[in-house]
Amino acid sequence: MARARRAAKSKKSASRSPKNTRRRRASAAATSRVAAPKRKAKRAPPKQTFVASHHSPGAFEQGLRRYAQYRDLGIAAATGGLARAHVIKMIPPCDPAEVSKRHYHDVEFQMVYVLKGWIKGEYEGEIVTMREGSCWLQPPKIKHTVLDYSDDCELLEVILPADFDTVELE
Repeated sequence: MARARRAAKSKKSASRSPKNTRRRRASAAATSRVAAPKRKAKRAPPKQTFVASHHSPGAFEQGLRRYAQYRDLGIAAATGGLARAHVIKMIPPCDPAEVSKRHYHDVEFQMVYVLKGWIKGEYEGEIVTMREGSCWLQPPKIKHTVLDYSDDCELLEVILPADFDTVELE
């Protein structure tokens, strides 16, 4: 029975004129064009330029926090604001009353690598000590607190975008 219905259906389709078929195809194509979701146009990434940064003890400057000095590596300017990279030198001795302020960074990407010493932090309830050679990814807006660090602590931090907000929670 089902076979007979399919055969009848295919006979009907074959009997239609090519003109009607073309019209229906064109109509279906027009409908699908209208119904198709719009895609966001891809934004061209900012033009990047070559940059090199060489270590110099005098290159560290005061930055976001009083207990840290920053050496900008020139990445923000070279990427047109796409990313920022800097070396952070923690100023000894660590004063938990000053450094232990809960906060988060409004970023798309943040990676930190320990160049020297160690740093201890709390990341949404998890306490972690990172030592020389340790690397971690801080997901966007993760709430965290610096708890302690060694006198020789130095970090490499890479952030996207270059300009971002830090939100204090306490």
